[in-house]
Amino acid sequence: MFVDSHCHLNYPELLAEMAHIRQAMSEAQVDRALIISTQLETFQSVCDLASQYDNFWCTVGVHPDEDQVQEPTADDLLTRIAWGKVVGIGETGLDYYRLNGRSLAQMEWQRERFRVHIRVAQQAQLPLIIHTRDASEDTLRILREEGEDSRAGSVGGVFHCFTENWDVAQAALELGFYISFSGIVTFKNALEIKEVAKNVPLERMLIETDSPYLAPAPHRGKTNNPSFVPFVAQEVAKLKGISVEEVARVTSLNFETLFKKTTPFNH
Repeated sequence: MFVDSHCHLNYPELLAEMAHIRQAMSEAQVDRALIISTQLETFQSVCDLASQYDNFWCTVGVHPDEDQVQEPTADDLLTRIAWGKVVGIGETGLDYYRLNGRSLAQMEWQRERFRVHIRVAQQAQLPLIIHTRDASEDTLRILREEGEDSRAGSVGGVFHCFTENWDVAQAALELGFYISFSGIVTFKNALEIKEVAKNVPLERMLIETDSPYLAPAPHRGKTNNPSFVPFVAQEVAKLKGISVEEVARVTSLNFETLFKKTTPFNH
């Protein structure tokens, strides 16, 4: 019924509880999950989980915040696509929230890393999982410069854990991207994100946990896991005035449309 389109099940606090998490997913009718890569050094654990369970898939990529890790080349990413059930590239993008004393000009390494991911996605014809924080202008600019503007040959993807305003959402939608909402949309003070969720067409929306982070209300502050994604769906349903079943149905279809190598599982 539900799909968690973005989680980090290879992180130690979740990996140690895998049997419990899978049982909780089953009870919550969360039938699929996409495990997101954040660095090359831990990609094997991401790939292993996707290979072990028939309702898990994975991505390959290096998170923009990771600055003390192996820098990915195109060959690094392309080689790992063949390792297992890789259905997307990322997460990738730009993050200017933690500059650590650096200027924006000194973040060129991050922008170049982003371009590498985009070009690999286009070569492999796999969608991008976009992370952007305090960097939406540059994120959108680079996507356009690299040809991600709904033209033939562009691969599109998803702006995950969306925390930007409606203008950014509109721009992402115009480029052909989906918008994914996390547990943040359930937070009482997340008024701008709630407004964006009202306006994003359901046909262009995904839901996620970004677990182990950002557990939705009423579990805020706890370790998040994919079994909590129905709470995101419930909030979206309330905001849009539709049934949670409709949110589950359409976001699951959207997941299948975007990540074409996935298949339905028990739904």
